[in-house]
Amino acid sequence: MNFTFYGHSCFSVEIKGTKLLFDPFITPNELANKVVNADTVEADYILVSHGHADHTADLVSIAKRTGAKVVCNYEIYEWLGKQGVTNVHPMNTGGKWNFGDFAVKMVVAQHSSGLPDGSYGGNPVGFIVTSEAGNFYYSGDTALTLDMQLVPTWAELNFAVLPIGSNFTMDVEDAVRCAAMIKCQQIIGVHYDTFGYIKIDQAAAKKAFADTSCVLHLPKIGETVDMKNQKGFTR
Repeated sequence: MNFTFYGHSCFSVEIKGTKLLFDPFITPNELANKVVNADTVEADYILVSHGHADHTADLVSIAKRTGAKVVCNYEIYEWLGKQGVTNVHPMNTGGKWNFGDFAVKMVVAQHSSGLPDGSYGGNPVGFIVTSEAGNFYYSGDTALTLDMQLVPTWAELNFAVLPIGSNFTMDVEDAVRCAAMIKCQQIIGVHYDTFGYIKIDQAAAKKAFADTSCVLHLPKIGETVDMKNQKGFTR
């Protein structure tokens, strides 16, 4: 399972040749747009955790160009229809769907959600993605919540993608606590350093995870990491 980081909370995971793109925000991101061209990013599916612009800025353009199926909550599904995007699979919190090579369970995230035009974005969510190739959890933008204790009852995780920037989401300390709750040692950090509000000390963050026998991965923008080669990947 190859993980490719596109900056902020935008990333892709490849499962058996199928590319799952999450929260596309590249063009307005000054840290990313010098390295990644949103017009060349590939996707077979696009999973959207919530409607904020820093998670949806390139959603419509990439969805139309690639024809990727968008997986999102019902309110974003309705909004996408108004933008001319029709290949959309609506879900809601607690639901699960088998897409063939992988299945998605939509889970609770504690955050807010509004779409770029100011319309209601529905509830923010996270995703548990399971497949024969491996399982992972993307929490979306969220605070630490006790609901995270349920995640390992649904899937044995090979890795998890968690925000660590604080101010708008969990900080490093809470992400470490989340890792314990979800019983996952391989963590990929997102939602940090993009803006002044979410700057972190990367070395200190890695040490905080290492002190609990976890590994915090902070890939460079444009970098691909083969997660199957990481400790704890059992498949």
